[in-house]
Amino acid sequence: MASPKEGFLTDEQREVLRIAVQNAEVLSSSPKSRTSLLLPELKSKVGCGGKSTAVGGSVRHVRRSHSGKPVRVKKDGAGGKGTWGKLLDTEAASCLDRNDPNYDSGEEPYELVGTTVSDPVDDYKKSVVTIVEEYFSTGDVQLAATDLGDLGSDEYHHFFVKKLISMAMDRHDKEKEMASVLLSSLYADVTSPAQISHGFVMLLESVDDLAVDIPDAVDVLALFIARAVVDDILPPAFLTRAKRTLSESSKGFQVIQIAEKSYLSAPHHAELVEQRWGGTVHITVEEIKKKITDLLREYIESGETAEACRCIRELGVSFFHHEVVKRALVLAMEIQTSEHAILKLLKEAAEECLISSSQMIKGFSRVAESLDDLSLDIPTAKSLFQILVPKAISEGWLDPSFLKSEGAVEDGNNESSEKLRRYKEEAVTIIHEYFLSDDITELIRSLQDLAVPEYNPVFIKKLITLSMERKNREREMASVLLSTLSTEIFSRDDIVNGFIMLLESAEDTALDILDASNELALFLSRAVIDDVLAPLNLEEISNKLTPNCSGSETVHMARSLISARHAGERLLRCWGGGTGWAVEDAKDKIVKLLEEYESGGDVREACQCIRDLGMPFFNHEVVKKTLIMAMEKSDRLLDFLHECFGEGLITINQMTKGFSRVRDGLDDLALDIPNAEEKFQTFVEHAKKHGWLLLSF
Repeated sequence: MASPKEGFLTDEQREVLRIAVQNAEVLSSSPKSRTSLLLPELKSKVGCGGKSTAVGGSVRHVRRSHSGKPVRVKKDGAGGKGTWGKLLDTEAASCLDRNDPNYDSGEEPYELVGTTVSDPVDDYKKSVVTIVEEYFSTGDVQLAATDLGDLGSDEYHHFFVKKLISMAMDRHDKEKEMASVLLSSLYADVTSPAQISHGFVMLLESVDDLAVDIPDAVDVLALFIARAVVDDILPPAFLTRAKRTLSESSKGFQVIQIAEKSYLSAPHHAELVEQRWGGTVHITVEEIKKKITDLLREYIESGETAEACRCIRELGVSFFHHEVVKRALVLAMEIQTSEHAILKLLKEAAEECLISSSQMIKGFSRVAESLDDLSLDIPTAKSLFQILVPKAISEGWLDPSFLKSEGAVEDGNNESSEKLRRYKEEAVTIIHEYFLSDDITELIRSLQDLAVPEYNPVFIKKLITLSMERKNREREMASVLLSTLSTEIFSRDDIVNGFIMLLESAEDTALDILDASNELALFLSRAVIDDVLAPLNLEEISNKLTPNCSGSETVHMARSLISARHAGERLLRCWGGGTGWAVEDAKDKIVKLLEEYESGGDVREACQCIRDLGMPFFNHEVVKKTLIMAMEKSDRLLDFLHECFGEGLITINQMTKGFSRVRDGLDDLALDIPNAEEKFQTFVEHAKKHGWLLLSF
C-alpha cells in the first residue's frame, strides 16, 4: 500500500522512479559516458494495479547535436501536473511530433542525401556532342564556332578535335569533309595549333578502340591526318614526333605510316587528298555565278520578280550581290528586249533592301571598269551603259555618288589611256593563247612585238589575275612563265611593280575571287622560291602599300609561308602542277648528260637531251652546271656550250644568266675548287670572244 506522501504509486513504480532519478544524475555528471550504458531497454506495464518490469537497467532519452555532443532532453510537454512523467515511458524509441509546440528540428536524426559531383570535362564533352551533331545537320561553320566559344572552356578544345573526328569517322564522306573544313576554319581563331596536335595524338592513342566499331579506322584516320597536313593545320613534323611516342606494333603507328607513304608521298598528293571525300562542302564562286546567270535567264522568260528575288535571297551570299547587279546589267545589254524587266528586278531588290546600296554601286562600278572588254562582244555597251545609269539614279535605286567614280571611265579619251587600253586587250589575248598552247617561246615573241616594256608590270598583273580566275593548272603555268620572263625580258623592278599593282587592287580582286588574298600570298612566296623575287623585295613591296590594308596582310602571309619548314618543296607543289619536281628532275638529268658527254659522249646527242627536257627558260642552269663541271674536270665542256649557242638552243640571255649565277657563287666554289676564280675569268674571256654574253655583263 502506498503511503500518502508517495501518492498512488505502487512499490514497483517507486523502484523504477528511484532508478530513473539515479540515471539522470549520472547523465548530468558524466556526459561522455557510453551510450550503451545509458540506454537500457525498459519494458513496463502500467495500469490500475498493473505490474511493470524493468529489463536490463535504466531508461535514457538522449540525442546528440550536429557536432556529435550529447544534449539534455527536453520534457517535450510530458510530466505535467496530473500526468504520467516522461521518465515513465517504457518504449525505447521515441517519436517526434512536428505539431508539438516544443518541437525542435535539431532533434531530428541526420538524413544523408547522395548527389553526383559535376565533372567539367564530362559536361564539356556532352556539350560538344550536341554542337557536332548540329553542325553535321546545318553545315553552319560560324554557328559551330560561336557555340564552341560560348562554352568558355578553351583549355578543353583538344577533346573537341577528338570528338569531331571520331564522330565523322563513323559517318559518310560528306561528314568527313565537313569535319575537315570545320577544323581548318577554327584553326588559330578558336582552336590553337597545340590543341589540334593534342587532339590528333589522342586519336592515335585510341585508334585501337575505334577500330572495334569502325573497321577501316586506321585508313580513315590516316587520311584525316594527311588532310590536316595539306590544310596546314598540322605541321609535317607532327608525323615524326608522333611516331616516337607510339609502339611500332600499335595501330597508331600504322596510321602514321599510311599517311606518310600512301597519301603525302604521292604525286599531286594535295589535290588528291582534298578531293578524296568529294571536295569542299561549300558552294564555289563558279557555282554561285552559274546560279545567278540561270536565275536571271529564267526571270527574263517568266517575268516573275518576286520569284527572282526569292532565288537571290536563297543564295545566301549577300556579300556577293554585286555579281547579281553586274550580270543583270550585262544581260540587259546583250538582250536589249530584257532591259525593262532587268531594271524592274534591280529596283525591286533595292526597295526590299535585298541588294544594299553599296553592293549596287559595286556592281555598276565593275561593269564600268569592264566596258572596254564588253565592247568587244557588245559594240554598243558604252552607250547602253550611259543610258542605264541615269535611269537607275532617277528612279532612286542607284546612289548619285556613283557618278563621282564614273568619271574615271570617261577618262580614256587621251592618247595615253587609249594606248594602255589597247595593250591590255592584246595582253589578255596573248595570255589566253598561252593557257591554251603552253608555248612560252611564242608568248615572249608576242610581247617583244608589242614593244612597250613600260607596261610590263601591267602584263604581270593581268597574268596573275587571269590565272586566279582559272584552275590550278593555269596558276602553275603563270608561275612558270613568270620565272621565264624574269630571266628573258622582265627586270626585277617590273616584277616588284606588278605585284604592288596586284596588292593595291587586292580588295577589288576579292570581289570576283573570294580567296584572292590566299592565292596572291602563294604567288608572292612562289616567286621568292623561284628566285623571281628576293626576300628583301617583300619588304620593299610592303613599304609601298598602305599600312593595315589587305595587301599588307597578304605580304605578311607570304612571309609566313616562306619561313615554314620545307617551304621550298611545298610551295613548288602548291598548285599540284609538279613543276617543282620537274625542276629537280631537270637538274639531275642535266648533270647526268654532262657527265656522259664529258666521258666521251656525242655533243649532238647531248644537245638533243637538252631539247628533250622541254624547259628552255631553265637553260641558264645548263650553263651554270657546265661551267662548274668544266672547272672541276675538263675545258672540253666549253665545246658543248659553243654547240648549244650556235644552234640557238641556249639564248644569249640564258647564257648571261648562267655566267652570272656562277659569278655570284664563286666564294663558295673556291672552297672546293681553289682556282675557281682564275678559271672563271678564262671562261668569261672565251665567252666574250665568241659573243655568248650581253655587253652589260
